[in-house]
Amino acid sequence: MALDMYGAMHGASAWMMTGVWDGTHLVLLWTMWAVMMAAMMLPSAWPMLSVYATFSDRQHPGARQSSQLYLFAGGYVFVWALFSVGATLLQRALAAAMVLSPMMALASPRTSAAFLILAGVYQVTPLKRVCLRQCRSPISFLFQYWHPGAWGALRMGAAHGAYCVGCCWALMLLLFAGGVMNLYVIAALTTTVAIEKTSRIGVGASQVSGAVLIALGLWMLR
Repeated sequence: MALDMYGAMHGASAWMMTGVWDGTHLVLLWTMWAVMMAAMMLPSAWPMLSVYATFSDRQHPGARQSSQLYLFAGGYVFVWALFSVGATLLQRALAAAMVLSPMMALASPRTSAAFLILAGVYQVTPLKRVCLRQCRSPISFLFQYWHPGAWGALRMGAAHGAYCVGCCWALMLLLFAGGVMNLYVIAALTTTVAIEKTSRIGVGASQVSGAVLIALGLWMLR
């Protein structure tokens, strides 16, 4: 879809050029967001999924735990699918306000700067640190939220997804500033999230990225 957007726009992304955004097109837009969020966020959730699989196997040695692992991942993806509903509505609101280009990027430098500053400020807030701490500590999270069985796996996946949304929602809004279908922006944000959630410098990296985003946003407003 991204490649088609920068080409003839007769292929996978042609539906985005519709003149009437009816229910079918809104569902397509939500699906695009949901798939994109799953693709961007599941890699950074792999440490949590791996630790959960180990815990589950130790509680029931020899049992097939793959279904519960899929349920855990499903709960995680479900929360990001709910976030995608909000992202879809925001995209339509921005388009209606005439500040979003046909390429799904903010056309106003001041609006882009506002999104950058918003994301940067959130990066250094206590709420961001609380959510990031939960995302970075799989063992601690599982001890705190452990529930057995299939329903428990779904609940834990959803809880982890909620913390992950709390950690990364502002970064995801930067897709509007750089272009929702811009593969370079998608790759940069995916890498940033992975560094924050899985590397030793993750907490410090979030603080540094916050300062950089604020500085960039202020520079765009000058």
